Amino acid sequence: MKTSNFKKSLGVLIFLMGLLFIVNCSSDDSSNDSNQQSKIIVTGAINSFGEVDVASYSASQNVIIKGASLSSDVSVTVTSNFEISLDDVNFTNQLTISKSEANGLENTLYLRFSPVMNSIGPIAGTVSIESDSATTRTLNLNGTGLSITPLVTVNTMSFIFDDTQVLSNSTPLTLYVDGDNLNSVIDIATTEGFEVSLDGTAFSDVLQIPSESANGQATVYVRFAPLVLGSATGILSVVNSETDNIEVSLTGEGVPITHNYTTFSDEPLAFGTGFSQSAEQAFTLHQDMSNIEQIKMFLQIDCPATGCDDWDRFANVLVRDSNSGDWYEIGRYITPYWVGTELLPRGLEFDVTDFKSLLTGNVELRIYIENWTSKADLISIDFDYIEGTPDYEYYAIAEVMQYNENSLEGVPYGVTHDFDLTRSVSVPSNAESTHLRTVISGWGHATPNDSDGRPCAEWCYRSHDVKINGAIMFQHNMEPIGCASNPINNQSPGNWSPDRAGWCPGMAVPARINQFGLTMAGSSFSFEYDYEDWVSDLAGGDAYYATSTFVVVKSNTPIAKPVVMN
Repeated sequence: MKTSNFKKSLGVLIFLMGLLFIVNCSSDDSSNDSNQQSKIIVTGAINSFGEVDVASYSASQNVIIKGASLSSDVSVTVTSNFEISLDDVNFTNQLTISKSEANGLENTLYLRFSPVMNSIGPIAGTVSIESDSATTRTLNLNGTGLSITPLVTVNTMSFIFDDTQVLSNSTPLTLYVDGDNLNSVIDIATTEGFEVSLDGTAFSDVLQIPSESANGQATVYVRFAPLVLGSATGILSVVNSETDNIEVSLTGEGVPITHNYTTFSDEPLAFGTGFSQSAEQAFTLHQDMSNIEQIKMFLQIDCPATGCDDWDRFANVLVRDSNSGDWYEIGRYITPYWVGTELLPRGLEFDVTDFKSLLTGNVELRIYIENWTSKADLISIDFDYIEGTPDYEYYAIAEVMQYNENSLEGVPYGVTHDFDLTRSVSVPSNAESTHLRTVISGWGHATPNDSDGRPCAEWCYRSHDVKINGAIMFQHNMEPIGCASNPINNQSPGNWSPDRAGWCPGMAVPARINQFGLTMAGSSFSFEYDYEDWVSDLAGGDAYYATSTFVVVKSNTPIAKPVVMN
């Protein structure tokens, strides 16, 4: 009895489970038939189409479109400058794929970039794929439209050349000429004083880029070739028959021909450890002075591994007068503290044209620095002989007085002394110009200080008189010359920036030129240098003025140097 009831119950349970299984399977089938989500499936990607001429088109790219349970047709639309196709032959901006084809097949969609006229440069667009029952799919597109209009462009519209010696050539500058859609040559020409080249070697005033090379970038080398002194302006023209002409402005400065001569090179000047404070040497300099308008001397100070001298020192350069054997000071300077003159490309500059009669042929030069340390300043000197039309063909120079061996051998100031400051000068009869050239620098911290706290003679501002025939004719004002603006501004920790009286550390001491209003030809005159009155109290040390004065005469006929008597 119990067994029979158990079997009956088990049979009922199996029947119910089978009925439940049938019901669940019927529900899945119904879902597939009526409730599946509609989709647009896009397979693949579109890359940039790159550069394409306007009014043309690119190679096509494609993606695969497949629909799932779509209830309406698929509409495909593309923005302007792009096109679409289903057969890669017939392209348009809009097309339709029926829902049956979309749901049943994989459809290949072709896309291409077709920029219209004036669509130049980077262009972006989209293609939209949509159906009423599905989420719209959007693809980004891009390409660059290229003009098909004949065009010539250049990378600059002006060139400014470095100063260039006449009858020589500047360093070439580069002009890039780009041609597009050209069928003819490009002609390039320059006005006088400027030249062009395609290879950087063979230059002329005209050249031609052939038609077969016109489309692309050509490198044109442009240089300044001045024929005359002074400012020059010109035009470089770029001409093609299919385009507008281009004009590039050209500017340069023609400067005189310069003959350069190197003399001392890294000559060490110091005291002790085998060094000397001075050096003398003979050099061969320019021979023909007939067309030399100016002579410049450049002095460069370099420092050894130990560094340069710590202090601002009196220093000068002298040339020997081969007739008298005397040394003439052609330039004086005060050394910078601690450093050299490397911040100036050529160092300190001096105009030494007044010594033209001595700076020719075989010349003896002497350099000196009042350096009392073992850290040598390395001195290099070179000369520029600059061609031009001299103011006068012949020069001659004579010493009036020189108290300039060093800072402490100058004329004592504020005390009595026996230095002779008067001379008698006789000028040659054929002189057509006469002037005095004076270099003066004060040294010492003698007291009493001026009302502004300045001791003499390094710091105190003074006015000194030059008397001719007993009357004041010229005056030298020992005033500030702008120490703080010195380009050699790395003299730390030296006290270089405060103004001295007429000089600065790390600068050339200025030459003071006093031109006589008359030629003074054939005349004699008395000369006296008169320092401004001041009395030292002898409590602050000594004061000195290192002073050199020369008389320079010029003529268009050979001229002897003036005669100077004590």
